[in-house]
Amino acid sequence: MELNKVTLDFDGKVAVLRLNDPEVMNAVSADMLEGLHAAMREVRDPNNGARCLLITGTGRGFCAGANLGDPRRGSGAGGTLRAGYHPLLLDLRDLDMPIVTAVNGAAAGVGMSFAILGDIVCASKGAFFLQAFARIGLVPDGGASFMLPRMIGWGRAMELSLLAERLPAEKAEAWGLVNRVYEDNEALLEGALGIAAKLADGPKSLALIRRMYWDSWHNAYEQQLDLEARMQAEAGRTLDHAEGVKAFFEKRDARFQGR
Repeated sequence: MELNKVTLDFDGKVAVLRLNDPEVMNAVSADMLEGLHAAMREVRDPNNGARCLLITGTGRGFCAGANLGDPRRGSGAGGTLRAGYHPLLLDLRDLDMPIVTAVNGAAAGVGMSFAILGDIVCASKGAFFLQAFARIGLVPDGGASFMLPRMIGWGRAMELSLLAERLPAEKAEAWGLVNRVYEDNEALLEGALGIAAKLADGPKSLALIRRMYWDSWHNAYEQQLDLEARMQAEAGRTLDHAEGVKAFFEKRDARFQGR
């Protein structure tokens, strides 16, 4: 379906969300933010049957960051972040299904923040990541200052943010920022869709795993142990757990339903 500067399609149980403003390499405008919020409402609608979200970009870029030429771009960047970006980022964090990102080119500024929100981050060899904020006298946003030190360590996060240099996909994979690198964009989309389809066929516990790992960043060890016990009890009550145990004893692949 066509939304404001984005498209959303359902490939079986995979919701495929494409940033769709290729003339500006999918830089995020106020219009695109509105489209993204609308897309998330559709993804969360259980009637659409989505069990995994795949995010990518159209054209030759994933997302070039904020659209600095957007006529609707306000002068108060902090207000724009709070009103437009933060609810979207929290919706993505709290989504009740896995997220795969397919980085098909430049992922700069807040575009990099979107890219690394994937539970599985895929990239083509020609893709790169860029903390571009220092180039225009701004600071990292979109959660990058939280995510990067935890994903790649303090020193590398500082390097990316202070020097504002490109990080090629293969080096990002070596650093642990990317899970899979593909030869070109065609192979990237095929591979990312394959991963997303596998996750979409997975058990309900995948959503619980996402929640546990996000919560681990602010929990003490004792709190995380308690969370594991609570999440395990919840997972143990699902139909998918019963099916998984049955399939184990019958020596066959489980047929999960996400319930």
